[in-house]
Order: sequence, then C-alpha cells, then structure tokens
Amino acid sequence: MNAEADAINTLEGTSYHQGGWTVDDYLDNFQTLVSDAGYTDPRTLVVKFRRGLKLGIQNQIATMLYGRPTDTDPDAWYRAAWRIDQARLTNEVFQSVSRSTPSGPAKTVSVRSPPMSVVRLPPAPPLPVTPKPLPSTPSMGVPMDVDITRKTRSLPPRGCYRCRDTNHLVRDCPHRMDVRLLTLEQRDELFEDLLALKDAVPIEESCFPEEEEDFV
Repeated sequence: MNAEADAINTLEGTSYHQGGWTVDDYLDNFQTLVSDAGYTDPRTLVVKFRRGLKLGIQNQIATMLYGRPTDTDPDAWYRAAWRIDQARLTNEVFQSVSRSTPSGPAKTVSVRSPPMSVVRLPPAPPLPVTPKPLPSTPSMGVPMDVDITRKTRSLPPRGCYRCRDTNHLVRDCPHRMDVRLLTLEQRDELFEDLLALKDAVPIEESCFPEEEEDFV
C-alpha cells in the first residue's frame, strides 16, 4: 500500500519528468511507477507520459503529419518518443565528430617579396605586317582567262587525248575517246577546251542575225 501511494503521489507531481534523462531511462521509471500505481487506462497513461516528456520531443510527436500516435495508444507514444530520442543522440554524435575534424582547406600564409625598383624598358618596335595575298577567283567562262591559267601550269605538249598523237587534236582523232585513260590534268584541259568552244560564237550567227518569221 505504501508503494502504491508513493507511486501515485510521484505521478501527480513533477519529479518523475524526464529532465536530463534519456527516453530509455525515463520510460523504465515511468512504467515502474504506473505499474505500482495501478494505472491501466490508456488515455491516462498517454497524458502522464506526454506530460513528463521533454517539450521538444512531445511537440514533435504531437505535430507529426503522418503516423501520429493516437491519445489512446500508449505503446505508440513510447515507440515514437524512443525513435526521436535515438535520432537526437545519433545527431549529437555526428556533430561532435564533425567539430573534432577540421573542415576546409588549411590556411596558407603568403610571403611577400621585398619591393624592387621598376625599370621601364623602351617599347619594342612593331613587327612588320606582311599583307595577305588576295584569293584568286578563276573564271571558267572566258577563253582568255582559260588560256592564262593554262600557261601557268607545266603540261605535256598539246595533242590528241584519245590516241596521244601530237599531230592532230582530239576533235580530229579517228579513234573512239575513252576518258578513263586520261590523266587528271588532261581531263581539266579537255574540260576547259570544251567550255571555250561552247562560249565561242560562230561567225555566221554573229554577222547575220536570224530572220524574223511573219506572224500569222
């Protein structure tokens, strides 16, 4: 009877509150007291346990958005308070390790060199500027330009591209032409000759314009 009365008086006061205890120690003491006092009502156990918890822990449990224990489930309140306290202890250990480990790069001390007299040198002469050559724009349509570009290259003597006979040109060759047998320079020269022939105007057409037909 004395143990029951002492437990009831303790639970009605504030001496059983958590204070500096961990949740494990507070929970062991609280369960012993409610067992000696004979408290079995779930709502009463929740009220007594919540009142003795630290203010920060009970606020975290009461304001949980998901999984908040009901006020008639003391076991859920016990588990929630234990998890929060374990998280707090783990964070304190992490913070203590972080404070003991130096963070950030080590400070470097810069040593300044003694002042030196400044000697100004005369400006360097400008470098000669070599003008860039203008890009050449060869024209393929004028026979005169074709002849000028042909003279600058060292080509074999003119002759027939089909049979390679120097006594006649390709237009007078009696053999059949095979472009595959020509070299790259011979193909270019043949192409230039064909363009020159295409641009040339016959005398008959330039001197005598085409007669106009009567309109019917």
